Amino acid sequence: MEYIIIIISAVLVNNIVLSQFLGICPFLGVSNKISTSLGMGGAVIFVMALATIVTYLIQKLLLVPLHIEYMQTVSFILVIAALVQLVEIVLKKTAPALYQALGIFLPLITTNCAVLGVAILTIQKDYNLLESVVFAIANAVGFTLALVIFAGLREHLDLVLVPKGMRGIPIALVTAGLLSLAFMGFAGLV
Repeated sequence: MEYIIIIISAVLVNNIVLSQFLGICPFLGVSNKISTSLGMGGAVIFVMALATIVTYLIQKLLLVPLHIEYMQTVSFILVIAALVQLVEIVLKKTAPALYQALGIFLPLITTNCAVLGVAILTIQKDYNLLESVVFAIANAVGFTLALVIFAGLREHLDLVLVPKGMRGIPIALVTAGLLSLAFMGFAGLV
């Protein structure tokens, strides 16, 4: 039951993008097309899950025993950067079209505060390894859900008549705000 609560909370109630406002840069930058959003979401799921496993192990097996917990942020960023490089190399070889579509936003996963935020939150919440992985995957799925919903809304906005002064980024920001308010309505569930 605890894992179900972690999943529902991470995906809907405390959505990393729409409730905690982490990972806004790729949320706004990659959400022009649903296919690109799904690709970015898949990359974030992979990186976030692996980063959480590795950072959890580094925290528990290295930083805490050596009493160098103050190196947490630096070591976590290095792990995330290495994993993103791995994803970038794999995508470049296996899915060049997706690699091109993601463009600059793929390396920006390294600085995506959502990935670092989840790695740090798992330590702060004192989850065990399995709970940490479930929490990370659920947050990444929540990130992907927000990205795909927003991309669908943006694709639809391209088809409707929007006042000239609201076209592009202004209407995207208003839509993101309304989507965020909709997800805030889930706060009473858990």
